[in-house]
Amino acid sequence: MRRQVVIIGSGPSGLLLGQLLHGIGIDALILERSSKEHVLSRVRAGVLEEGTVGLVRATGLAGRLDAQGLRHDGIEFAFDGRRHRIDLHELSGGKRVVVYGQTELTADLMAGREAAGTETIYEAADVMPHGFDTDAPYVTYVHGGTTHRVDCDFIAGCDGYHGISRRAVPAGAISTFERSYPFGWLGLLAEVPPVSHELIYASHPRGFALCSMRSPTRSRYYVQCDGDEKVENWSDQRFWDELRRRLPADAADAVTTGPSFEKSIAGLRSFVAEPMRFGRLFLCGDAAHIVPPTGAKGLNLAASDVHYLFEALREFYGERSAAGLDAYSARALARVWKAVRFSWWMTLLLHRFPDASPFAEKLRATELDYVTTSRHAAAALAENYVGLPY
Repeated sequence: MRRQVVIIGSGPSGLLLGQLLHGIGIDALILERSSKEHVLSRVRAGVLEEGTVGLVRATGLAGRLDAQGLRHDGIEFAFDGRRHRIDLHELSGGKRVVVYGQTELTADLMAGREAAGTETIYEAADVMPHGFDTDAPYVTYVHGGTTHRVDCDFIAGCDGYHGISRRAVPAGAISTFERSYPFGWLGLLAEVPPVSHELIYASHPRGFALCSMRSPTRSRYYVQCDGDEKVENWSDQRFWDELRRRLPADAADAVTTGPSFEKSIAGLRSFVAEPMRFGRLFLCGDAAHIVPPTGAKGLNLAASDVHYLFEALREFYGERSAAGLDAYSARALARVWKAVRFSWWMTLLLHRFPDASPFAEKLRATELDYVTTSRHAAAALAENYVGLPY
């Protein structure tokens, strides 16, 4: 079997790249180690930058996103019992974000791929890229008890932090940069209306909290918890009580509670692997970088990687030029590191660190006050939150 591009991983980045390539006639096969049902069960981010929305529209699959996505012109910071709105739209020169669940986006891209008759192989075991340091790369995998080989021009590693793509690179060829944070986020999904029509980021002596949503009837809430906390220790009632303690009184009173249908704890980490290209293997999204969710950048960074790689492949096949491919890693990493910085800054700004000194806490409180009282500081936050240009 031969394809022009093999994409490893059918998360949003792999599916998005596959659809963009299909739109210009490039034949791409997607290999996914999990089942389709498992991919669709993943509960992930839901805040999309305009650049991400634009890429989805370019696939022709943005119908549901445009109809059901919630356009947000601002966010709120809550601390010291008060709420402060950051007007993203006004401060960024007219940009906004769209709230649309990653599960919904994945379903849209999957449906589009199936309608187009393009191929995704689910439950592909033992996927392995080979020969990517030569002009004849190929990928092997096991499906239905049989080992298969796919020859190709290029391999896109869109298989996440734990995937094989980055691990297939020789250790001496890659550098990694990492910071782990001494807490996690306990998240809850419930079929209840959100407390506010915009996201509320709350900083409280008991820890951080986030009030978010997936739709006008589905809410997503988070509270900062210890890194070794167990989700089974948190009943719904305990979660709702803790969330309300961390919000200003008017927001706490507006919280509608209800039974959760998903509850989980996620650790927070900053991670970057450099470079993002190894011969004819290109890393995209979580395969190359992880950011804490505080800045809503994970899915959006994956989309910007896809943008750079898609443009490079279009240039290669359309103009027989490798300039875009040669520049891919540097272009992608320049934007990645800016998002890593912003996510790190938002995490420091809003969370209570267990080992923070009184001096550090004073500085954090001062930074919160500065961001919410200085137009220039708020504008810098808004510029990064809505997404830096590609």
